[in-house]
Amino acid sequence: MTSSETINNYLQRLAARQPTPGGGAAGALHAAQGAALIAMVARYTTGPKYADDAEDVERIILAADGLIPAAVRIADDDEEAFAAVIAAYGLPGGSDEERANRSRAVQEALARAAEPPRALIDVGEQIIALGHELAYVGNANVISDVAAAAEAARAAIATARITLDINIKAIKDTSLQDALQSDVLRAERAIESADDLAGRVRKRVLA
Repeated sequence: MTSSETINNYLQRLAARQPTPGGGAAGALHAAQGAALIAMVARYTTGPKYADDAEDVERIILAADGLIPAAVRIADDDEEAFAAVIAAYGLPGGSDEERANRSRAVQEALARAAEPPRALIDVGEQIIALGHELAYVGNANVISDVAAAAEAARAAIATARITLDINIKAIKDTSLQDALQSDVLRAERAIESADDLAGRVRKRVLA
């Protein structure tokens, strides 16, 4: 699993002709890197010069540190969930009963597979929110990394969005479709916020 392997091994698996890991795991690692960048910038925003914002910066550090393992867990969860979908599609379908069992298993697996991208949107939103807090008070020498974090979170959320788009088409439960569509809209708002954050940082860099 992603959480227990080297970067090179993960990339080799990602490049291989095999279904997992895929875009979902890659998106989660985008988020993990975004959170790490926020934590790094916050740690450079400490000391006497930043005493007025010390309490907020410490809170940002703790929050960002917690989002790193949360994002990596999503990578593992996504891989497991997609493997379950593949297994469900591979069930026998020769008889009416088998086809009904396979259809039910597929729908259950698809519902579970929607959970990692939904969680990834949550993590991405939190990264972007922390970035907005740092955008003006962060150490100017590393403030560009807040924009990098915004772009990483944006990539994570956009990946989650397209995954949910696919799930919505395949899932038959209309109430779940509606819930997932709400998450897609939430992802789109978060992407706009990420773009705004990156733009704010660029203005500060270019000022």
